[in-house]
Amino acid sequence: MISNFDPNIKVTFTPSAINKISELTEKEEYIRMYVMGGGCSGFQYMFDIVKEKEEDDIFITDINVLIDPLSYQYIENSEVDYETDLMGSKFVVKNPQAKTTCGCGQSFSL
Repeated sequence: MISNFDPNIKVTFTPSAINKISELTEKEEYIRMYVMGGGCSGFQYMFDIVKEKEEDDIFITDINVLIDPLSYQYIENSEVDYETDLMGSKFVVKNPQAKTTCGCGQSFSL
């Protein structure tokens, strides 16, 4: 598993997630991981491919992942995996801060 070389950033990525991020991004692209309101449980995890960093982004250099500071507080200490099952393929966030999650695993509440 990989987390940023910065010991203050506490989000880890499984080898499966790292492989998928590598497939989805090119040299000048990043995966933006963020949290927004919505979903079955109140908040939902989102992933987008972007070409530019924002000035205040937390940048996980090893794998070109960006997280905005507001979202980071909700996903700190989480593990990101990429899973394929009968429902399809998706990034899955295992978040120790989540009090409840929905059946699909894409939304949570604190």
